[in-house]
Amino acid sequence: MAKYILTYLDAKEFAYIVDSISVLVEEASFVVRSDGLFLRALDSSRTAMVDLSLPKEAFEEFPEVEQELKIGMNFKDLKKILRRIKKGDKISMEVEEGRVRIKLVGKSVRSVTLPSVEVVGEELPTPKVVYTAMVKTASDILATAVKDADAVADEVKFEANEEALVIGASSDKGEVEVRLDRNSELVYEFDVKEPASARYSLEYLLDIVGRTSRISDIVTIEFATAKPLLLTFDIPAGGKISYFLAPRVE
Repeated sequence: MAKYILTYLDAKEFAYIVDSISVLVEEASFVVRSDGLFLRALDSSRTAMVDLSLPKEAFEEFPEVEQELKIGMNFKDLKKILRRIKKGDKISMEVEEGRVRIKLVGKSVRSVTLPSVEVVGEELPTPKVVYTAMVKTASDILATAVKDADAVADEVKFEANEEALVIGASSDKGEVEVRLDRNSELVYEFDVKEPASARYSLEYLLDIVGRTSRISDIVTIEFATAKPLLLTFDIPAGGKISYFLAPRVE
């Protein structure tokens, strides 16, 4: 049987990507296609979806595949291995006969072999949502706003008009508001076609933003009134990781 090898130069960055996926899912399949590595999975409550795409150019070594190759992973097991990464390591995944050998290559070569997990799941289409507000900003700004909101409430409200994006939360514990004006130096793109307002649970958002902001300096925030939130983080080596989060409704 053929052996397929994928090598990613920055093992630490790959570990952060895995950590960002594991916020939502315990098991999922990486899908290797001729143009790159992909993953799309729903959390168990079907409230949130993660969507990863890494072009083949992001890899030092990438296999030629005629049809898509699925690598089913248990992320708890994978994260245990990735905790052993040392600075400067690169990571290889060697896929052969239903097994995945994870190699950490640095001053020495350490390898662990895991079974490829059979992941049962339906094909997930891209949600069809018409977004009326889009703001691209620094990911640490969003991370701070979400943490501030978590101090007073269990949900956060996103509001946008032609002047600004406002992220806020309120409860009997207090109120929090973070305002990003369209002409702020930390707003890289701003496009609000019509005013939008929506509320989202902080349960997922806190972990998503906190972990993914470690690999990405920039986030694109898209939403519309009472519609799912879409957060897209650019990955330094190329590609992106996106999250769809269902709104809270009255």
